[in-house]
Amino acid sequence: MHFSMNVIHFASLPMVQPIVVFCTKMLYIAPMNQEKTTQELLFQVIKQRLPSNLSFVHDISELLGISYDSAYRRIRGEKELSMQEIKTICRHFNVSLDSLMGVESNSVVFTSMAIGHKNFTLAMWLGSILEEVRKLKECKEKEVIYAAKDIPVFHLFQFPEIAAFKFYFWHKALFPIREDEDMQFSIDITEDVYSIGYQLLSIYNTIPVSELWNEETFTSIARQIQYCYESGFFASKADALNLCDVLEKLVRHLQREAERGFLFMYGSPEEGIPNNYRLYFNEVLLSDNTIYTCMDGNASTYMTYNVINLLTTGNPAFCDQIQNNLRILMTKSTLISGTSAKERNRFFRLMQEKIKALRARIG
Repeated sequence: MHFSMNVIHFASLPMVQPIVVFCTKMLYIAPMNQEKTTQELLFQVIKQRLPSNLSFVHDISELLGISYDSAYRRIRGEKELSMQEIKTICRHFNVSLDSLMGVESNSVVFTSMAIGHKNFTLAMWLGSILEEVRKLKECKEKEVIYAAKDIPVFHLFQFPEIAAFKFYFWHKALFPIREDEDMQFSIDITEDVYSIGYQLLSIYNTIPVSELWNEETFTSIARQIQYCYESGFFASKADALNLCDVLEKLVRHLQREAERGFLFMYGSPEEGIPNNYRLYFNEVLLSDNTIYTCMDGNASTYMTYNVINLLTTGNPAFCDQIQNNLRILMTKSTLISGTSAKERNRFFRLMQEKIKALRARIG
């Protein structure tokens, strides 16, 4: 298996080549009297994004397949980067060369993480997210804003049964295989996948995060359980009802986290970073899952497509637009974490009622 990335340009194709050629020329002909060449700025941005415990030279050496000495020469500007090396570095570190050079363009470059494409597995998908949250944790200044159309994947790992069901449903929805058509739901989940997910949740619990939910955020999983039950994907009615019981535990835990204003592991002491979790309720939010992150001043945006596949970009103009839109959305939402007991109770009571209705439909 190998890690596969696709680059998608949101611009007309005739404009792509001139932009690339222009960027390449500018990289090499920058006058020596400038404060920093574009190549130096490129490496500076990458250094800022790497966790302090990682070796920058080692990463460049491994990425380009060159010696440490050759990597040092490129980092110091003694050796010019080739076009292929520029492409490899920018793609790997999700850097927009246009933004470094101040080139204004309507083109936004996204990196795609698509499960099933060129052997890119669910475990690899989770591992790539884990890598990003680890970088976030290492930063001094960090922030996450998560507009959630579905329950954020991190929370699923509070309960293995919920995570197992979501993975089962995604498998049914995204990777239908004739041999698996009659495969029924099982709470089994591979050890490597759950281990990655548990690490994801543990780190996510330590990061300042604002989540924006609406009624649909929770309704989607209730509909999925009902669909799987009616389609005969549960071995028994008892299995479906048991999943409802676990879902109710998750809702109660989320309510307790919102009340405390921080995230913590289910079944553990209620300890965390005060005011680290802000939960908003928006009564009209129906957008796709959108995540904005900021790591020591470096912004990134993550957007889902085809259910769980991810598009990511570090384009400054695009990230600023997303940040502004999300902050406006926050002002039009109700903060239900912390002291907003009345609105919080109303929101979580609505979710409990949906679970009760789901149980009644199962019978």
